[in-house]
Amino acid sequence: MTLPELSLLLISVLAGVFGQFFLKMGAEKLGKVDMDNALNHILSILTTPELLIGLTCYALGAIVYILLLTRVNLSVAAPAISISYIFSVLLGHFWFRESIVLPQIIGLAAISFGVILVVSNK
Repeated sequence: MTLPELSLLLISVLAGVFGQFFLKMGAEKLGKVDMDNALNHILSILTTPELLIGLTCYALGAIVYILLLTRVNLSVAAPAISISYIFSVLLGHFWFRESIVLPQIIGLAAISFGVILVVSNK
């Protein structure tokens, strides 16, 4: 993967991770959804700034991902985008104080190793 392709990948990943971050922040504002408040929650999505920012980040990430797909095979791009899982777990841990347990660490290491194998041209 060339430097411009890697840059597109990282921009797409970071946009997606920031999208997840803002969606989580907005979801915490909404509170838990049940059958009685589902419609109100759906309507609240349209007026919650964090959720709108999160959706915008996802849209920007998708646009950059499309640009990446014009340069890289899907069989490389799709697995490589999974590095977003690593960033999401770390963001959840450091910002939202979510715990990381040993099986997650092993899984993240496996994802990292797999991405390295997929994107390497050798």
